[in-house]
Amino acid sequence: MIRKSVKKTAPKKRAPLRRAASVRPDAEEPKYPMRINRYLGLKGHSTRRGADELIEKHRVIINGRIAVLGDKVEATDKVEIKSGKKPTTNLYYAYFKPRGVITHSPGEDETDIREDVPELAEQGVFPVGRLDKDSHGLIILTNDGRITDRLLNPNAEHDKEYIVKVKYPLRDSFRTHMEAGVDIEGYMTKPTKVKILGEKSFAITLTEGKKHQVRRMVVAMHNEVEDLKRSRVLNIKIGKMNAGDFRPIEGEELKEFLKSLGL
Repeated sequence: MIRKSVKKTAPKKRAPLRRAASVRPDAEEPKYPMRINRYLGLKGHSTRRGADELIEKHRVIINGRIAVLGDKVEATDKVEIKSGKKPTTNLYYAYFKPRGVITHSPGEDETDIREDVPELAEQGVFPVGRLDKDSHGLIILTNDGRITDRLLNPNAEHDKEYIVKVKYPLRDSFRTHMEAGVDIEGYMTKPTKVKILGEKSFAITLTEGKKHQVRRMVVAMHNEVEDLKRSRVLNIKIGKMNAGDFRPIEGEELKEFLKSLGL
């Protein structure tokens, strides 16, 4: 039985992780050759650690040979995953990531999603996309590898909404400039939608996902982000969930979500 939303009552004391993961390049612009575990993560088959486990179990094949840890692949290589025990159905969850939780590649003494919601990690789900450590809000968790590329592909232009609180009062021209596009270190952002919520807060809907994009856009507008929450991904809304909660995505909500991804 799929569990409904669970609200945590007290943080657990967690043992430090054994090693720190290296800083991974921006997933928006994959460069080849790349390590096989990163490739499998990028394609949505698993997390990096999960990919290493698949490789150790000899379930990953590169151009007809069994892959080993540390292998690198080119974009033209044929990568296959040998069948193992598969879930009887695809699972989809909406998860409210708290501040301080890492979506991918945690360092020493950092907490990742798999540790924060172990009951879901045991079901083989993984996070789709990223939300930086200091931000909080909606993350899609699934075991459906088809979702990753379709949702994160920069050409897809799927919309995501963020609620932002800033340090200084918004200027009168803030909305106009943000909606038209902002130059962030040589890149002009695509037109977007902005709704002013208060003197120091606004909602913004993006159809692209450059690294730390909202924060960089706010800095370009001579302000600073104090709080950043992702409130929606396509039709999936965070609603009244609290930090650490999760809920299944199912029924008509799931049908609309998959349809928007062409599935």
